[in-house]
Amino acid sequence: MTPNALKNMKSANDKVVLGLIGCGGRGTRLILDFRKNCMGVEVKYICDVDATRGGRAIKELGKDQGYEPLWVEDMRRVYEDKDVDAVIIATPEHWHALAFVWACQAGKDIYIEKNISQSIPEGLKMIEATQKYNRIVQVGSQNRSGDYAFSARNYISEGKLGNIVSVKCNCLLPGHQAWFLKPDSPVPEGLNWNMWLGPAPEVPYSVSRHKAPYDWWEYSPGLQMAMAVHVVDLARMVLGDPDCPESVYCAGGRILFNDNRSIPDIQAVTFEYDDFSMTCESAKFGDYMSKSKPEVRFGDKFPDWRLNSTRIEIYGTEGIMYLGIMGGGWQVIGQDGEVRDEEYGYFPDENHQKNFIGCIRSGKMPNADIIQGHKSASLIHLANLSYRVGNKQLIYNSKEGVIENSEEAKQISKGSYREPYTIPEII
Repeated sequence: MTPNALKNMKSANDKVVLGLIGCGGRGTRLILDFRKNCMGVEVKYICDVDATRGGRAIKELGKDQGYEPLWVEDMRRVYEDKDVDAVIIATPEHWHALAFVWACQAGKDIYIEKNISQSIPEGLKMIEATQKYNRIVQVGSQNRSGDYAFSARNYISEGKLGNIVSVKCNCLLPGHQAWFLKPDSPVPEGLNWNMWLGPAPEVPYSVSRHKAPYDWWEYSPGLQMAMAVHVVDLARMVLGDPDCPESVYCAGGRILFNDNRSIPDIQAVTFEYDDFSMTCESAKFGDYMSKSKPEVRFGDKFPDWRLNSTRIEIYGTEGIMYLGIMGGGWQVIGQDGEVRDEEYGYFPDENHQKNFIGCIRSGKMPNADIIQGHKSASLIHLANLSYRVGNKQLIYNSKEGVIENSEEAKQISKGSYREPYTIPEII
């Protein structure tokens, strides 16, 4: 329980009022599911800088709860309303830290989508704000609410795999195509482009930026690494949440197409820990790999691990565990090649949402707290920094949160913020 949690506690039957910040596909799905899955939840605001978005959520919520949420362009209007207990932040990543700190300062609890931040310093600022303003925060790392994730962690902690020596994380997404930068064009009607850019540098409108932020370092960690955070986070959880690695090295590049996109299509990362090794291979190619299919996520079935895009392989001295994100379950293979132990998994979104609302009412720590969210995001940031400074091994001091051997990496991580969208001091 947080230090001053009692002052935040509600009874189990108290209404919880939500606002959605960012109503793209994921944000819309989240807000509709929160209302569907969690008793006593109402939605008062739908916020987006694009006036053409949010209509579906407003109409469906209006039918369900008896009144339509208000649409607003500026998230600060949501934060100013004392009726709002919590917000769901589902903007592009370059807005996450500022939206988060503003929400903390306004006294709102927060569900924030991954990747939580654009940099290590941002993540540290978010932890500081959470603790200073005594907020309940759930990171959108929903695997941490899966029953099969808890059992996998218990299995490993009980020594049933023996000593863990190697962990391989995979995020090998299907599909590939050359990148084409579309020319600048007039801002579409209804879009506040200046506010969409927010903290990022001012540039003319481009549909290549607006509709594909994962193609730009300014707005994201890249599509593959944005998904890879789910994989490394689940790996960290079942291993007992080890701290950040001592060093990180990333190789890779824009290998399939020489098209001048700065974000690579293939990255191979090595994380150095004291007592085991961990790697992450992240890429987008072909059409034969796939994430766990619906019949796996929602039924009693395991994926074909050979072709599973997001599998985790945990090698112990007594066997290997195959572990899937988003309901993939786990299986342990022994020396004879037979399945020794296993547990099906089920898509954990509903559990994760109920855990967040329950923690708002109880004051307890959610399953995916901001500290672990930051540590998992830091692995992604360190990998990208290693790549961006020329595939250089980076030495990381996790206690201080600083890179010790690259001034260039430090400067990239520091970032820059366009006025007036600067992250305020935590006072």
